Amino acid sequence: MSIDRAVMAFAGFMVLVSAALVYLYSPWWLLLTAFVGLNLIQASFTRFCPAAMIFKALGARPGTVFN
Repeated sequence: MSIDRAVMAFAGFMVLVSAALVYLYSPWWLLLTAFVGLNLIQASFTRFCPAAMIFKALGARPGTVFN
């Protein structure tokens, strides 16, 4: 799996976890969804993504975005 796909999968997973936490516990967990969304927007402009750096360190192969 490339770094790009791993980042998208991780972001999707975090949004689903946030939705479950909102349903089960508190609407304040929507802040996690907002954080994930803002991080995706920021990464699209700056190409700086902490998750991509972690996946690169774990050995994921480079994609086209996060080289």
